[in-house]
Amino acid sequence: MPDPEGETILKHQSGAGSRLLDLKLAPAAGGNLLFLREEEIRLAQDMLFFAYRDFTHAADEVLGGLELGRAHHRALHFIGRNPGVTVSDLLAILQITKQSLARVLGVLIEQAFVAQAPGVIDRRQRLLTLTEKGIALERQVFERQRQRLVVAYREAGGAAVEGFRRVMHGIMNEAARDYIEAAEKSGRAAPTARTRPAGR
Repeated sequence: MPDPEGETILKHQSGAGSRLLDLKLAPAAGGNLLFLREEEIRLAQDMLFFAYRDFTHAADEVLGGLELGRAHHRALHFIGRNPGVTVSDLLAILQITKQSLARVLGVLIEQAFVAQAPGVIDRRQRLLTLTEKGIALERQVFERQRQRLVVAYREAGGAAVEGFRRVMHGIMNEAARDYIEAAEKSGRAAPTARTRPAGR
């Protein structure tokens, strides 16, 4: 039941016993009580693992032929979504070590998928953009993954899509939520060959 501050109580059952957990749910999700068994949470874990496996496999098929992996794909994706992104900002988005990013960028730059340029205001900055070749690869991988998402969205329907977005939003940390909200507000479009880096 809701407490005086509007928190929702989630009933968690495990084995013969059960316990109550306090969970804050988004107001728009409704005021009804939510009763979830541990097994339902376990099934959600299963689905997330399987969905991630199959979603990324669509990209792996393209990347594997180029001896690139998922780390390279993540870098391609976020550089394409943020043309002119600085290395430090990309580090903040990916939340990996400098050494790991250096290895990933080294391969992408060497194979001419990513270009770097000095900052307009601060010449010490390195601004990253996709090359024509990088844009083509990112688009090829995107099309593979888009097919899966489009089919899933159409089968689930509009209400389910909105519910999915709410669940994913709830799973992400605050930094990821801020990024998504900023992307939604800016109406960020797919990268094009005409995109040029902007100074930070």
